Amino acid sequence: MSKVPESWASASTLNTSSDICERLDRLELERDERRRAAEEKHAIAERLKRESGAAGLSATEAKLRVMQLRRDIRAAGAMTPRRSTVGLFKAVCSTDLLFLIDTTGSMAASIHAAKEQVKSIVNDIQIGFFNETEVRIAVVAYKDHSDKPNIQFLDFTNSVDRVKSFISGLAASGGLDAPEDVLGGIRQALNASWQQQTKCIIHIADAPPHGNTLHNLGATADDYSTPGSEPHKLTHGPLLKQMIDLKINYALLRINQTTDRMAFTFFQEYVQGSSDCKLLKSNIYYSQACDIAASSRSSYRNSKHKAGPLFQEFELGTSFSALRHLVVKVVTTSASRTAVRLSASGSRTGKTSKMGVTKNLKAIEEDEDDAEDTQMETIAPVWETRSWFNETLEVEGFSPDIEVHGASTLEDMMAHDDNIMMGITELTLYKRSRPFAQGAMRIAAYARTAASANRFVVKSFKRGGKRLPHLAEDMRGQALCKAFALEFSALSGEEHSLDFIVTTCLKRKSGKASSDECLSLEPFIEGTYVKYNNNCGYVNEDDPEDMFNRAAQAFSHFTFERSKGHFLVSDLQGVGKLLTDPAIHTLDPERFKLSDTNLGKEGFKFFFSTHVCNALCNKLGLKSNASMIMSNKYEFRDNWPIMDETVCCTNKLCGKIVHLASAKQTDQFPGYWCDTCFPQLSSSIQKWICVAPGPHHEFDMSEFFLESQGGSTQRRCPEHREKEVKDGSETVVSAGCASNIWARLKSLGKKKSTVFK
Repeated sequence: MSKVPESWASASTLNTSSDICERLDRLELERDERRRAAEEKHAIAERLKRESGAAGLSATEAKLRVMQLRRDIRAAGAMTPRRSTVGLFKAVCSTDLLFLIDTTGSMAASIHAAKEQVKSIVNDIQIGFFNETEVRIAVVAYKDHSDKPNIQFLDFTNSVDRVKSFISGLAASGGLDAPEDVLGGIRQALNASWQQQTKCIIHIADAPPHGNTLHNLGATADDYSTPGSEPHKLTHGPLLKQMIDLKINYALLRINQTTDRMAFTFFQEYVQGSSDCKLLKSNIYYSQACDIAASSRSSYRNSKHKAGPLFQEFELGTSFSALRHLVVKVVTTSASRTAVRLSASGSRTGKTSKMGVTKNLKAIEEDEDDAEDTQMETIAPVWETRSWFNETLEVEGFSPDIEVHGASTLEDMMAHDDNIMMGITELTLYKRSRPFAQGAMRIAAYARTAASANRFVVKSFKRGGKRLPHLAEDMRGQALCKAFALEFSALSGEEHSLDFIVTTCLKRKSGKASSDECLSLEPFIEGTYVKYNNNCGYVNEDDPEDMFNRAAQAFSHFTFERSKGHFLVSDLQGVGKLLTDPAIHTLDPERFKLSDTNLGKEGFKFFFSTHVCNALCNKLGLKSNASMIMSNKYEFRDNWPIMDETVCCTNKLCGKIVHLASAKQTDQFPGYWCDTCFPQLSSSIQKWICVAPGPHHEFDMSEFFLESQGGSTQRRCPEHREKEVKDGSETVVSAGCASNIWARLKSLGKKKSTVFK
């Protein structure tokens, strides 16, 4: 065997070494590629999981949650005893009416007018309250200290004839100096046998009381100018406190300006318990009274509220022809205030009155005497600075889910609560920890959401509070009101259009601190709040010609007419045409059963006892009226025009009514968008991975859009969605996301496994 040349062996060795190095390099490259592939796979998997979490619940799980909430609402309704409101109207509107009359020499005409009109006054009150109420009348006639008798008194009686006979026996005489013994008359009035829930004093006088703090006549015109120097030593403060404690509504029928300072002083006492007290514009203290009332309303918004009795001043003049109308007006207004007070007190105690009327009726829950004070926010909100909102909440809950209002939408919603659609929502909220306003039960704080520049209010309960089913029922009620408003606005025209803000009911996510705490979220409304009416007969008459005031009164009537007497929406309040926190009275006691403000048929009576149809009611052809309440025979407008489709902003947290022609639309983020929400769609774009089968690729997703849909949205790119629509295979939003995500992960694994071969 021949020997291998040494050069050959050397070359072979070099080739072997080179092969080994090459193989090692190749292995190193493969390891790097596998490592990079594994890292890429892990990154994609983590991103898919993260985006899956951001996309919220699947449609199936969302549907199950809504179904469970409906079951919870039904269960809560079954556990809630049927609220009996029968007799509430009678209990509230039955009235003790006391005439406090100056019977000195200058008052002969007033005595004659009272005698002649008392029967008509009682008759008008009874008719106004559908002949269901008891009216008792008392009379206190006063003169001055030198007159005998100084005080004449008829205690409360149901007999109009007795009242007329008593008044006929009064003589207009006496009175030396200008002031009279008003305080003595008030003391006698306080000692009357007050009994009914609604208590009114009608004061007819053309002269003030003694005491230089109650008139501007000067010391020479008053024999007892020093307060407390009268023979009985009375001063006004303790007497007025007694009147307020007894919940006696006081009305001064002004004849001349000598009583202006007295009226202003009495006003100052009453306004501490009620911001609704009013002086006449002709009163020389009117401007000061307006400032005090405005300050009171502001302080009530930031502290506990009281459903105190009313102080009112009306112009009677010297003819006394307006006496009958003014007295009836005072009584109806006072009865409405009584309903507020009884409802508020009943909501705290749950007690039943001696009349057998259950007063578990929270007519205006902010009007409570024993509300706990909470330290309020004192600075204006810094909306643009997120760090100013010093509390972060992770919440979940439900929002209304009506975007397009079709021809049958309102009919469907009126037919059954389950036709008022809801969707799930998950949010991150940034709120101010200190509230800016409070009522008896709730506090309100400024808030922002994570992906929106829109401004919100978060309302939470001070103690205990409602559970999610109760809040959800309130939310559905407001959604029904919005459906009524859509048709009302289309029929009445743009000038009188109304809208209701959207409310969202929430609770903290499970596992979080205070996860049982329930909240409501609603858009913050900038401007001055106005209460147009309430759910127990109050009507705002400060500016009856205001277009939104007229629209609000007509809207309440419209809801009764449009529903053929099954619903009546009242308790309308808000800023301009944008309303919030309405009440719905229902014919069916099982509808909106969890709502504290639903007074049922009694609510219908409260509304029609004070409602006066305006031009808008007539324009809409509304036929129902108060006389039908008395006869229980109703006539309604039969034909309503078929409404064109109208839309609300697709942002579930906004829901503003928008004109279809002017609604903003984009193929990338389908829906109908208002001017405020549309620009925000493009302000928070990020890349997402499409979960449709095939090579992975990205598409644009808006964080604002995601939040606006409650956190649940499509995980496929627009191209795949369009293809699925064409193929007829498109599924409900997010329904197949979970399975597609894992299919995508498996697909990624199969692709990358070729690297290891």
